[in-house]
Amino acid sequence: MSTDFDRSDNLHRPPLGQTRGSTTKPLIVTPTFVSRVDATPRGERPQDSGASKSRHGHEIHFPNWRPGALALEGNQNLAFEHWDEYWRKVHGPKFAWDEPGSSSDLVLRYDQVHRIASGPSSLFPPPYRAMIGDDGRLPSDPEKHVPEYRRPRWDGFAYITYAEEADIERTLGQEKFDQRIVADEQVAFRMVTREITREYILIPSERHRDAVSLVMIHMRAEGLSREDFQRRLLDEHAQLVLANPATKEFVRRYAQLHNIGSTQKDPEGSRIDAVSVLSFASLNDVEDYLVSDGYAAIAQSLAALTGDGSEWWTGINYSVINRLMPELATDLNEATG
Repeated sequence: MSTDFDRSDNLHRPPLGQTRGSTTKPLIVTPTFVSRVDATPRGERPQDSGASKSRHGHEIHFPNWRPGALALEGNQNLAFEHWDEYWRKVHGPKFAWDEPGSSSDLVLRYDQVHRIASGPSSLFPPPYRAMIGDDGRLPSDPEKHVPEYRRPRWDGFAYITYAEEADIERTLGQEKFDQRIVADEQVAFRMVTREITREYILIPSERHRDAVSLVMIHMRAEGLSREDFQRRLLDEHAQLVLANPATKEFVRRYAQLHNIGSTQKDPEGSRIDAVSVLSFASLNDVEDYLVSDGYAAIAQSLAALTGDGSEWWTGINYSVINRLMPELATDLNEATG
C-alpha cells in the first residue's frame, strides 16, 4: 500500500495488524462507559474530579456557566460532532500507539461503541409510529408537538479486552496511560466508569466487523444478589435469547459482561451488575429484532431480573485494536467448572 500508516490504529487490527489465536476461556473486559464533555449542569450529569478541562488545563467545575471555555469545543453548536470525531479519530489512535517505552500489546481488543440517538433505546423503543391528532391526521401545527428528548445516562463505552485481570495494571500502570491517556480522557469526557468484568461470548463474531451494537446495562432487581442475578442472566436468560429464531436471523455477536470489581473507586460503574452486548449488521436489523415475535419473551425475562437504573441503547462500532482471530464462543463448562 502507498498510504503511510505511521502511528495509525490500522497497525493494531486486521488487515495490517498481527493477530493471535483466540481462547474459549472467559476473557477480562473493562467496559468503560463515558459521558461526553458538554454544558449540562452537574446536578443533571455527574462529573469526575479533574474532568471537563479548559484550554488552560484546569477543571471547569460548572461547565453550564462557562461552556465556551471547554478545551474540546467552545461552540455548543459543534460540541457533539467535535466530541464524536475526537473520540474516534484522536483519542483512539493515542490509546493504540506505542510511544517509546510503552506497549498496548496486552490489550487484545479495544472497540469504541458510540451511542447514536437515532437508534433504538429503552427511552424510545420501536416501532416508531406516525403522530396523529384526534382527527386521525398528521398535526398541522407540528411545532407544538415535538416530543421531549430523553437522554440515556451514557454516550458510549470503550470495550477493552485483556487475557487476564493482571494485564489491566500492567497496561494502564505505564506512564503513557497513567499520565497522558488519562489527561486526554479529562479533555473528552466528563465521567468514565472503571468496572472490571468477565466476558462470556455466546455468539462469536465471524469477522469482528459488525456495524452496530445493542448495549444493555443491567442493574439487578431488588432482592437479588449480584451472584444470583449473574447466574440467572447466563444460565436462564441467555438460553432464551439463543433459542429465539430472530436471534439466529439478526444477531451477529452476543456477549455478556459480568461485573467482578473495579480498577479504582467507581461509584457509577460499581452499580452495574452486568452488560449484554448484541451486535448487528445494520440499525434496521436492531429495530426488526426488537419487534420480532420472540423478543417479547426476552423482554419479559429481563424485566423480571433487572431494576432501577437499567437502560439500553444502540451504538456504532469502531474497532481500534483487534489481536484475536477468529473469535471463539466461551466454553461455559470450562468457565464454571
